This record gives sequence, C-alpha cells and structure tokens, in this order.
Amino acid sequence: MCRHLAYLGPPVTLASLVLEPEHSLYEQSWAPADMRGGGSVNADGFGVGWYLEGDVAVSGGPVRYRRDVPIWTDENLPGLAGTIRSGAVIAAVRNGTVGMPYGQSAIAPFAADHWLFSHNGRIPGWPDATLKLAEQLPVADLLGLDAPVDSVFLWALIAHRLAEGAPPADAVAAVVHEVEALAPGSRLNILLTDGEQLIATAWTHSLHLRRTANSVTVASEPFGSGHWTAVPDRSLLVATATNLQLTPMEGRE
Repeated sequence: MCRHLAYLGPPVTLASLVLEPEHSLYEQSWAPADMRGGGSVNADGFGVGWYLEGDVAVSGGPVRYRRDVPIWTDENLPGLAGTIRSGAVIAAVRNGTVGMPYGQSAIAPFAADHWLFSHNGRIPGWPDATLKLAEQLPVADLLGLDAPVDSVFLWALIAHRLAEGAPPADAVAAVVHEVEALAPGSRLNILLTDGEQLIATAWTHSLHLRRTANSVTVASEPFGSGHWTAVPDRSLLVATATNLQLTPMEGRE
C-alpha cells in the first residue's frame, strides 16, 4: 500500500510536512509502520501537490511535482520543498501493485481543474471487477485515463461525479460504496481537496488525524509532534482548516 497525507492551514514549507518531521512521509517510504500486508517499502515514486500561497483558486489550478523514482533518490526535492510554502498540500509515496504499470502518470496526487486526489489502497480483481462502473464513464474519460491503474480509475469515477455537480463528499462516498459492492475487500483511503476543503475516507486501511485551532492534517501514519487520533474504519472526514465533520459511512450511499 502507498502512504499519503493532506494538510490545510496556515502556509508551511513542503519540507515541514514531507521531509523534516520524525517518521515523515520521506521515512515512511522505506520504513512504513502499518502496511497491513500490502508490501514493505514505498519506492515506486512520489508526488507532492500544492496550491500557491495566498491564492488557492488560481486559474491554473494546483501545482504538482511527481517522480517515478524513490523519494530518497531525488536530489532536487530538499531544495524545492524547503522554499515552497502552501496552506493546502497533498503528498504521497507509492508502492505499486504487482501487475499494474509504473511511471510518473501512475503516481498521486492526480489532478483535474482545481482538484487534487490521492488513493491509498487497492481494488481486488481490478479491472474486471469494476467493468460495470466503467460503463458509467464517457468513452472520452476512459480513453483519457492518465494510466491504467486502479487509483486513476477511481479518480475518474469521482471526477465524473464532480463534473456533474455532485457535492464532493457525496461523490466520494458513492464511489466508495459502489466499488466495495463490486470488489469486496477493497482498500479505499481517499484524499480529495480543492485547496479549501478536504474530503478523506478511512476504508479498510489506516488513517490518522491531527488538529490545531487553525489547521487539519490527515495521514496514513502519524508523523512529527502534536496529538494524533486514529480515524475509525469506514469513516468519512470533511474538513476545512478550522472545521471538521467525521461521520460513519455505513448506511450512507
């Protein structure tokens, strides 16, 4: 399984989230604590997505830096991450699923318009198990997938609902339930943000939450200082930097 995090709050450097803290995402790339049988190292690439400081709703959308190499091999990342500041960030390190392609296009965060998306987990039996869901997507969406991997397909399903006007939390919850119905045992920890709100799910994998008066951080594994709490399994989190709602997903379609 991959490891990922999301942050909303006062602008901070990317390094303070990804590189510098104790048990940071950087360290989790080779020493994760809770992979639950989904591998032992996250060396198949990494990505960071952020919104420009002081202007979340920029016309060009979020900025991304993704590489299909282990995060510890990128000599440019420390300098970039130490100078770039943002109040809205998603970052991930990847452990690719056997049988799925590798490469930069398969690495989170994925983007469309003003959205950033990351998925930690897997869909068992993909793609055959989800053919009925693929039928819901326009042909152009299927042909335009960034990479033929389950995470990109999951993002296409959610992005399609967002484009049709579904509220973000409803779009995420609906897709999670539909995927689970067709592929029981799916691991569907999702992060979705437009730079102002954050939608996250804990579904058959670990997710933790850290709050302050003016920030919220969620991550596959706790890192750095502060008080972290485990998000209950099968929960939906909807947050801004200052407000948070955490609700069970059971019974929500």
